[in-house]
Amino acid sequence: MIRKKFRDSGLKGWLYLLPAILFLGAFMVYPLIDVFIYSFEEGYNSASQTYFGIGSYNYSYVLHDPYFLQAVKNTFLLVIITVPLSTGIALLISVGLNSIKSLRNLFQTVYFLPYVTNTLAVGLVFMILFKKTAYSDGFINLILHWFGAGPVDFIDGPYWAKMFVLCFYTIWVVMPFKILILTSALASVNQEYYRAARVDGTSGFRIFMRITLPMISPMIFYLVITGFIGAFKAYSDVVALFGTDLNAAQMNTIVGYVYDMLYGDSGGYPSYASAAAILLFAIVLTITCINLLISRKSVQD
Repeated sequence: MIRKKFRDSGLKGWLYLLPAILFLGAFMVYPLIDVFIYSFEEGYNSASQTYFGIGSYNYSYVLHDPYFLQAVKNTFLLVIITVPLSTGIALLISVGLNSIKSLRNLFQTVYFLPYVTNTLAVGLVFMILFKKTAYSDGFINLILHWFGAGPVDFIDGPYWAKMFVLCFYTIWVVMPFKILILTSALASVNQEYYRAARVDGTSGFRIFMRITLPMISPMIFYLVITGFIGAFKAYSDVVALFGTDLNAAQMNTIVGYVYDMLYGDSGGYPSYASAAAILLFAIVLTITCINLLISRKSVQD
């Protein structure tokens, strides 16, 4: 009788969830609250664990810091350019792979290999391809020379060239995961819908727009949301391409700014880092909520 009441009360379910709740509380909720508190402690000294006041000065400083504003600009450009492009290109490749039944698994494996490669190693390869040195203009500049274009210093040159390399690299890195997810989604679409559409003489484009896209829309929005979150957290990719002094290269990101405030050459300011981290959290949370609201109206259940 006691066991039955325990099961009916729902306590058994909460007992199963208790380890996960404790883990999330200790490593996610508590650090977030701690960072939020730090962000309001003005002049916090991590060595003595002291501060001289509580207020919004840390946020004011960060929002007026030109390095932070540059990092926000870089991060938003990276998000706006790479997320739609990578998702769209991955969708086109996945549709093509889905039509090749015999070699689909082989091509899926080939496309997924870059995803399991070390990020810094891939960044080093890209830097070699694009970097202009005293001895070589780089492989990409060699290709541009074939088309009559002058050499461009993509790593140490103009801002637009560096942003192009970063966006190109980011799209290339995230592509395998998106292709894998979308090819799996396409394979799960009920083939009866396609057969019925072909019997009615529906064109391939109309089938794609009216059947394929609505059926895989949950996966597309999942990739868009996770893509936004991942792009806002970009840092290691930028370091792999442009080195650790990202402020000098004008290629820092918000996460890079937080790291610099904590551990960089100008670091030792946990209060500023905490304020920047909370601002990043607010931006990501806002965009995620907007995407979820849009997905409720646009995603096919």
